[in-house]
Amino acid sequence: MNRPNTLAEVARRVNGGAAFGPTLSEFLDEFYMNPSRRAAMIADEPPRLSDPRDHAMLGAVGEHLARRWNLSAVPPWTDNPSRFLHEPYFTTPIENLKAMLLAQSPLAFRRRMIFTEAEPLRRARMPREPAP
Repeated sequence: MNRPNTLAEVARRVNGGAAFGPTLSEFLDEFYMNPSRRAAMIADEPPRLSDPRDHAMLGAVGEHLARRWNLSAVPPWTDNPSRFLHEPYFTTPIENLKAMLLAQSPLAFRRRMIFTEAEPLRRARMPREPAP
């Protein structure tokens, strides 16, 4: 099967039974390899996911990718209230790392109460810096 080429496709596949993490990773590989298509790849609102954490995570991913890679605009769908958690979610169960995640989480994740590492969408294909 080919990689999902939009965040909306990630959600459709997850709603169809695919695992969230690996499906998102496949999308990120596609996103990083196609700089001219990046804005279009996050433009359409993904369908609602049953897991509120994954649903909020897609909002954070869309916003973070737009900001991190200097795309023309953050997609408006990322500000939908359903894309925000009401309780903190740490991407690790290791208590000793939680303080570090609080400090390092990028804005798009932090404002949704998702606490993660400084570069949460890192992949082998990720370019070092955004294009000027």
